[in-house]
Amino acid sequence: TDKKHSQINLMRTRGKRVTAEVVIPRDVLVQHMRVEPATIHYQAGVSNVGSMLSGANNNGCHSPNGITAMFIATGQDVANVAESSSAIVYTELTPEGGLYISITIPSLIVATFGGGTGLPTQSECLEILGCKGRDKVKKLAEIIGGVVLAGEISLASAICSLDWVSSHEKYGRNR
Repeated sequence: TDKKHSQINLMRTRGKRVTAEVVIPRDVLVQHMRVEPATIHYQAGVSNVGSMLSGANNNGCHSPNGITAMFIATGQDVANVAESSSAIVYTELTPEGGLYISITIPSLIVATFGGGTGLPTQSECLEILGCKGRDKVKKLAEIIGGVVLAGEISLASAICSLDWVSSHEKYGRNR
């Protein structure tokens, strides 16, 4: 299905399927994000249940935000965010006490030539990323996967450390 979420796209892939993953040591999460790995792992479990109960196509915090930003910056068809934002977040606690976290985007609709990718600013952005032209679409998909994973880690950490509300208050989002 084009430009809308569907289970068939989630299962069979339309566009690119990309997985981004990272192991974050406990001391890095505690020092920089002020959160324990077990807290993020627990939050991911809560998110899984909430997503299942609501019938959502996504168990993460906000994959559409990173995807939309990257789509605008690189000249993608923003109408494809609806189907591209289906994402599966998975976490594990490592034996060393760190956090393994991954995100799989099963139907990422991206291109590196044609359409909006030829606009001056968007073309420049693709050039900066090393993704301009044919045969660069897999690299762009990988970068978008990394951006989305970073956003998931950031928001999950902010929610779990209780910084999310205070940062909105500090920077005027609640006014």
